[in-house]
Amino acid sequence: MNDIVSDIANSIEINDISVTCNDGTCLRATVFSPSTQAKGAIMVGPATGIKRQFYSAFATYLCEQGFGVITFDNRGIGESAQVPVSKSDASLITWGEQDMPAVLEALKAQFPNVPYFLVGHSAGGQLLGLMHNVHDLTAFCNFGSSSGSLRNMRKGYLVKAHFFMNFYIPVSNLLFGHTKSQWVGMGEPLPKKVSRQWQQWCNGSGYVKTAFGKEVKTHHYDNISLPSKWLLATDDDIANITNVHDMISVFPNMEAEVEELNPRDHKVSEIGHMKFFSRKCNHLWPKVIHYFAQYL
Repeated sequence: MNDIVSDIANSIEINDISVTCNDGTCLRATVFSPSTQAKGAIMVGPATGIKRQFYSAFATYLCEQGFGVITFDNRGIGESAQVPVSKSDASLITWGEQDMPAVLEALKAQFPNVPYFLVGHSAGGQLLGLMHNVHDLTAFCNFGSSSGSLRNMRKGYLVKAHFFMNFYIPVSNLLFGHTKSQWVGMGEPLPKKVSRQWQQWCNGSGYVKTAFGKEVKTHHYDNISLPSKWLLATDDDIANITNVHDMISVFPNMEAEVEELNPRDHKVSEIGHMKFFSRKCNHLWPKVIHYFAQYL
């Protein structure tokens, strides 16, 4: 049974559902349905270790604009954690190859015969080339999605990044069997395969490209020609402009529009890597709607 919550004030309906992946893994997701026929449907791809509730206000806004929306917890995260995190076999690759395609299929079932879009936050935009059904998307818009390459980070942040990636992750995995990311303000506890791949990919260039021909046997990055918009904040220490272009280079045949957001220009003190989805930045959300509107 779906857990149904009616949002009378905004005339939308919110349903918590289960999504079953091809390998049998069940995920928890939330569907936001507009009061009228959806003009399009949007999948919100979460950042590494971020629960779907983080995107609820953003998803509600998208729904109020007439879009069906789905948010979800990747396997090993939040309500999709079926076993203790130290026993989870989840990886970044399974997120892209299993979880994201299953969620897109669930979105299609909820809102048939409309254009489908992805809003990817960090990993949620990086991994889409692993989706076998990626070509069912009409366009996508990413925020804070980049290669995360340590070599391109400013010196002031580099020490912190190296500490987390190259000391904290391996030591935490050794001691606890998973990465206690929550202890350093980096989201939910991470399954060890997720954090290990995160570490390896951020020490290279092109993020997931680091694993091509190794852990990643097949992918769709080379033949993705979808229109895309890449939003980044000038105060984002991770997804800086160099790393965003590094990630875009992994999609050699893709149309890419890049827009930098300066907090001062938008009258906010901070956007960074996470705050775009905060209510304090809700005046930036129409950028996503306006981009998708041209493909309806």
